[in-house]
Amino acid sequence: MIKAGILGGGQLGRMLLQEAANYPVITHVMENDVECPAARLCHHFVKGDITRYEDVVKFGEGLDVLTIEIENVNVEALFALEEKGVTIIPRPAALQTIKNKILQKEFYQQHEIPTAPFKVLSNRNDLQANHDMLPAVHKLATGGYDGKGVQIIRNAQEIALGFDAPAVLEKMIPIAKEIAITVAVAQGGQTTVYPPVEMVFDPSLNLLDFQLCPASLPEKVLWKAEAMAISVARNLGSAGLFAVEMFVDHDNNVWVNETAPRVHNSGHHTIEAHYSSQFDMLWRIMLNYPLGNTAMIMPSIMINILGANGYAGEARAEGLEEVLTIPNAFVHLYGKRETKPGRKMGHATVISHERQELIHQANRIRTTLSIKGSKAI
Repeated sequence: MIKAGILGGGQLGRMLLQEAANYPVITHVMENDVECPAARLCHHFVKGDITRYEDVVKFGEGLDVLTIEIENVNVEALFALEEKGVTIIPRPAALQTIKNKILQKEFYQQHEIPTAPFKVLSNRNDLQANHDMLPAVHKLATGGYDGKGVQIIRNAQEIALGFDAPAVLEKMIPIAKEIAITVAVAQGGQTTVYPPVEMVFDPSLNLLDFQLCPASLPEKVLWKAEAMAISVARNLGSAGLFAVEMFVDHDNNVWVNETAPRVHNSGHHTIEAHYSSQFDMLWRIMLNYPLGNTAMIMPSIMINILGANGYAGEARAEGLEEVLTIPNAFVHLYGKRETKPGRKMGHATVISHERQELIHQANRIRTTLSIKGSKAI
């Protein structure tokens, strides 16, 4: 049996392990938290720091294939393991490019992939010399995740909100829609594409609130977006799953925003709504099997279930029984023992041929299901 490792033990690792049960694979997970969502679902759990060179090398030695569920891993260790013959998906060189926002933006520019105009800044003082870029989005080069490390700067008075560290300053695009397309690349180079999803964000948390699949796009915009997503994945020169997040402006221009080189929040709906889910697809890629069928079984909407405002501590779900009576809804709770406001605690997917039914049930779930902590804060 193939020995496969996952660096990181959060909800993405958990859902990847749920799909692993269908394949001849022995699973290994490394994470610092022994109570993490993935800890109880793998064959072998190792407590360790995914950012520490020695921990990653020790964990990866003896494995056949290794993947990530978060970009914040020690890339130098992955290069060393690749040299030792371990198959790393995505390849360390691709991960190195993507995990640094400066390198990622320069990659798009180098390969003539449309992206928002940008400047590379060393510190907060550099913002003073770039008033012409405002309004803009300031993004830390490294360390940002799930809406952290991103700051909107609308005018000169807000420059103090910027980061005093290496970062990218991106001209703000007048967005009509935010979409994402996931591209799967096999070890042999074959590619396949999932239908685009339309993403709606919570403006206060800068986290994905819900998404619809398929996105409602004119045919020419769809073709353009698919071509751009495939170009991103192919130019990275690596097998793996690549979730390419894009903006569509009011003139139907498409701009690449960011790429995630892994299973991603924008693909959770594929578990029920597509023939091969993003998690199934990644196992096919890692185990060098044929790529799966990305076709949609039914249109869907996916809602993130976040920790309720005003509560923290031991998590408890309220309204779960009522939501489980919805026949076309599927609930995934991530097994996180502790909650806090805005923390991703689960998601729900609704499938239906009727768009209004999708939106109605999504709003019903959002107002019914709540994850509260044991302490009011």
